[in-house]
Amino acid sequence: MPSIHLPHASVTDFIVDPIVDVATEFIDRVGLVGVFFLMLLESACIPVPSEAIMLFAGFNVSEGDMTLFGIVGAGVLGNVVGSWVAWAAGYYGRLELLEKNRLIHLNPKHLAWADRWFERHGDATVFFTRMLPIIRTFISLPAGVAKMPFWRFTALTLLGCIPWVLMLGFIGKQVGDRWEEWRDYLHYGDYVVLAAIVVGAVYLIYKRKRTGASTAAPDEA
Repeated sequence: MPSIHLPHASVTDFIVDPIVDVATEFIDRVGLVGVFFLMLLESACIPVPSEAIMLFAGFNVSEGDMTLFGIVGAGVLGNVVGSWVAWAAGYYGRLELLEKNRLIHLNPKHLAWADRWFERHGDATVFFTRMLPIIRTFISLPAGVAKMPFWRFTALTLLGCIPWVLMLGFIGKQVGDRWEEWRDYLHYGDYVVLAAIVVGAVYLIYKRKRTGASTAAPDEA
């Protein structure tokens, strides 16, 4: 008896799938330039999924149309250049976007906290988050806001991007025309990261409230 494959879709699929269709068609037309440009967009905080880009590029390697070295080089270079865009937006737009803007205004205390945190843990944060889905796309912006030195940021971004891009490209090469199936598998990693972000945010809010309550108690006394 043949097995029945039940199609599954989420809300994000309806948003991401058209982007993936355009991205794969673009790579088919222009090759490595397409891989570079799409990974640049992904790293500049534009929602183009790197999983789809590099898995499809790996599929092209399995078909003999590209080389693994070529797609990894194009992907990593695109990620680094795109990260410069996001870093610059945070670095040079910090004052206007965050300190003076009424819509997304941040308290100077919060900015000072972010600066201190990046000063202590920024290197590890930029390096390791470059290997995680979702977060890797946006980490360059807060690094710029916290004024992480440009060349240190670039080196950490480069080193963090290589394992991620190489892994996806290699998987795509190995699985060939099943790359879309593997893209669906990698969605589970997105859910894990999202859950960790929510848990971390709740913990920080809870910790902040407890700290505020403990400092307020002596004043009341």
